[in-house]
Amino acid sequence: MIHFGTGGWRAVIGEEYTKENLEKLSLALAYMIKDAHLENDPVVIGYDRRFLSKESAVWVSAVLASQSLHVRFINHSVPTPAVMYYVKEHHLSYGLMITASHNPAVYNGVKVFVKGGRDAGVEVTSGIEGYLEKAEENWRDHENEHGQMPTDRYLKLKAAGLIDEIDPIDEYIDGIIRDIDMDAIRKRKPYIAADPMHGVSLQSLNTILTIARCRIDAINTEHDALFGGLMPSPSSATIRRLQTYVLDKGCDMGVATDGDADRLGVIDDRGRFLHANDILVMVYYYFLKYKGIRGPAVRNLATTMRLDRLAEKYGQKCYEVPVGFKYISAAMAEHHAVIGGESSGGIAVQGRTNGKDGIFSACLLVEMTAVTGKNLSELAREVQEEIGMTHVEERDYRFPAESREMLKEMIRTFDYAASMPKQVDRVEEPDGVKVYFRDDSWLSIRFSGTEPVLRIFCETEEKEDAVQMCEIMEKYLNLK
Repeated sequence: MIHFGTGGWRAVIGEEYTKENLEKLSLALAYMIKDAHLENDPVVIGYDRRFLSKESAVWVSAVLASQSLHVRFINHSVPTPAVMYYVKEHHLSYGLMITASHNPAVYNGVKVFVKGGRDAGVEVTSGIEGYLEKAEENWRDHENEHGQMPTDRYLKLKAAGLIDEIDPIDEYIDGIIRDIDMDAIRKRKPYIAADPMHGVSLQSLNTILTIARCRIDAINTEHDALFGGLMPSPSSATIRRLQTYVLDKGCDMGVATDGDADRLGVIDDRGRFLHANDILVMVYYYFLKYKGIRGPAVRNLATTMRLDRLAEKYGQKCYEVPVGFKYISAAMAEHHAVIGGESSGGIAVQGRTNGKDGIFSACLLVEMTAVTGKNLSELAREVQEEIGMTHVEERDYRFPAESREMLKEMIRTFDYAASMPKQVDRVEEPDGVKVYFRDDSWLSIRFSGTEPVLRIFCETEEKEDAVQMCEIMEKYLNLK
């Protein structure tokens, strides 16, 4: 019932995501922490604005504290990167965030962070899963022993000194202010429209940008556990209201963050949606050309090859890893990379948190326009002149659970060399299947690690080629 994917454990509320499963997961983690003799190291717990997030954080805190672990409970909803930053700055072994990130509103989940503020790797999440059998055996005794209502149990453990309530948001905000060129932004005084998508980024964004003397307007600020009826993920389809606002008000840019604020979406000064691939390339370009920072980049296998082109142009290397930010964080540390990112809007920068941070990324884009004196549309055109342009076709398909194994086998055994209009260089299976073509185009077919979705991505020089190859796979797999 409990299995960690690429971004933690996520499940539908009332189905797999239940109080019982959440407590069993917490108990499994507690056993693992104690067996590693880390019981004296506090665990920080945060939560977002999703339905049951606060209650879930209370339940988790109570289970961990009942196992004599010391809990630091963040006493209001916060961005995921704030929890990661706290783990890193306070040298903690573990942190937890109650969130399902960008998933639909019917989901909730748990992200686990480890020392350095990184997403927990497979060895950690598999370890937790390995303790679930023991947790299953002991959970009923645990419930009988602590049979009070969750709030009563939480309050008693707090009174016993096992739970401390903290508020680390100022520390997180101050860290961003130190790492951003606030003076340059103050001189330019840009006009920014912000869309937290009913999530948790507004306090941080508003505080930082106001201190930088920006004019900032915000939309979709209300606490709405249904996220306005939209997916809480910044895409061209979900931030059209922000796009309209930027055009109507003449803003310099619009920035949107997903439900837990670790991903970013951007509208430029001309009202155009900038794809996450473009943002990642632009930030790396800014570091290389304008700040004179040298170092490699890291991207996942579903992210643009333009990052590779840019790295090569400046004598650097770009490393490819499987999907899942834990792989990006690990590769950044291994190769001392300047930047790491993914096509879904997550960006990490050397020296900040060891994971994606939509709030810091938004502030970095504002800095970028201030330092260069150029609008986002001008910078996008400048990058295009340097390394050219490609088209990335992205398609998502929901499928019946019983079809997964059949689809997996069909994807694995398909004759790509005979069926595709381009010459195949190689076919690899690092995560699903990725086909590399001889002209540097590529096709990726993989299952989402966070929801029951099959994803087909294709990047080519010409849009028609990418569309054609996606349609070949769509027809072969009988997808609609």
